[in-house]
Amino acid sequence: MATPETHSSTGQSTTGHEWDGIQEYNNPLPRWWLIIFYACIVFGIAWWILYPAWPMIGGYTKGILGYSSRNAVAADIAKADAARKVYADQIAKEKLTDIVKDPKLMEFALAGGKSAFGDNCAPCHGTAAQGAIGYPNLSDDDWLWGGSLAAIEQTIRFGIRSTNENTRVTDMPAFGRDQLLTSDQISNVVSFVMSLSGKDEDPKAVEAGAKVFADNCAACHGPKGKGNREFGAPNLTDAIWLYGGDRKSIRNTVFYAHRGVMPTWEGRLPPATIKELAIYVHSLGGGE
Repeated sequence: MATPETHSSTGQSTTGHEWDGIQEYNNPLPRWWLIIFYACIVFGIAWWILYPAWPMIGGYTKGILGYSSRNAVAADIAKADAARKVYADQIAKEKLTDIVKDPKLMEFALAGGKSAFGDNCAPCHGTAAQGAIGYPNLSDDDWLWGGSLAAIEQTIRFGIRSTNENTRVTDMPAFGRDQLLTSDQISNVVSFVMSLSGKDEDPKAVEAGAKVFADNCAACHGPKGKGNREFGAPNLTDAIWLYGGDRKSIRNTVFYAHRGVMPTWEGRLPPATIKELAIYVHSLGGGE
């Protein structure tokens, strides 16, 4: 330990430490700094006593105030739920058409639907409901099963090819995989389908494909390919494609068929939340 000394030139007290001829003055710390320093020590000790602080093997010290951030958050959530319950209960019992006529309920439903959409639907349909390959765009006016409030609610409640007994179900045959059509027939019907949305195709292939379409596809998609919402059969004339509209994608659809699944939300979300979702999706621009 160094012994305090006196600086040879200035006569000031030093700590006795020296580095390369540089001596360290033994100046006292500012009083204001010491006061803050000791106050922080007192505050820290008080915090340890009053609040949860020290981790233990079987838990942690609880503090004499018994404060819990988890309990505080739970209390805030319970308070918010209580405030929300007034509107949620009303939405649950009201008809969709009546909800949209009530400005306050409508505002609440849109806010709740947007939040629920972000939590449950956005991973597949996108944050702006723009969709992706295999996941429908919910902001346009193209609907497989209908875009009315009631139709959207039914789709959300029961899902598509889900486990719910009331789910929407449609099955397109895998014409190639199951050898229902030959390779040439598939190529021709693809040409015909592409021609329905304005693509230039070989007239002979289109003519041959038209017969294949009439014999195998028109029952669901309609004789002119306009689709049928009763079966969830898409309109093939509007150039809107769920799995892609190029020749390779359409051929793949005809050959293998697609069986996308949307889960049933009944039982997983409260009835009021399902209605809020239906109203929110309907409001995105493509609702009927």
